[in-house]
Amino acid sequence: MKTAIKLALIYLAMQILGALAVGPFTMIYAYVKYGTVDRASEFALAPTLLVGFVFMLIYLWQKGYLTGDKRLYSPVSVSYLSWSAMMGISMIYLIDFLMSHLTFLPDWLSDTFDLLQSGWLGIICVAILGPILEELLFRGAITKVLLKKYNPVVAILISGLIFGIFHMNPAQVVGATLIGFILAWIYYKTHSLIPCILIHIMNNSLSVYLALKFPDVEYSSELIGEKAYLTGLVIAFLLFILSWRMMNTYKLSNTTTEI
Repeated sequence: MKTAIKLALIYLAMQILGALAVGPFTMIYAYVKYGTVDRASEFALAPTLLVGFVFMLIYLWQKGYLTGDKRLYSPVSVSYLSWSAMMGISMIYLIDFLMSHLTFLPDWLSDTFDLLQSGWLGIICVAILGPILEELLFRGAITKVLLKKYNPVVAILISGLIFGIFHMNPAQVVGATLIGFILAWIYYKTHSLIPCILIHIMNNSLSVYLALKFPDVEYSSELIGEKAYLTGLVIAFLLFILSWRMMNTYKLSNTTTEI
């Protein structure tokens, strides 16, 4: 547990180091372009994330979390990835439904995401690079450590909770925790990060696309109508159960345990 929490805190520290590394350059850029440093924060956010990602990746690699297990980067199989994609799509829909009933939770990072999504680097960080780095950290390192110390159920629950709480935004914590449970379970089943990365990128990319394409729409029900939304909800639930059953019984080398 201590190691898992330490890794999450180190990630936060790396983001702070990223801000310190990027800050002077963005201040210079803002001053040259606008004659003032007041707008430096507008340009610093995405580069800070990117540099923080690089720092954390180097740390994880040097500490050996990302090496030594060939299964870590195995695509598992085309069939398994297909079921993973189906689970990811259905899970996104189901979580959207849940969050539409938790609108009382404040969104502390709404303006931050709007700023990130205003430029191509921020979009890439949120939609692609962020999911990859977070899977390397939260599944490739944290979940791996927890599985060595606790039984699978406890390890998966702790991993998901850490992932959710780490988002530090009430509007995201519940959804991130639930996704964290699923991703930790997939990692436990396969010891591979590829299905986890696939689902994570799908989730973030879809969120970015919808935010940019339909900025005034909060939830899918507003986009497709109540009847179609409820029909989709039933289909999503059935697809989620089906994909879970198929993935849970899928015969993988060294990962035949069901949970």
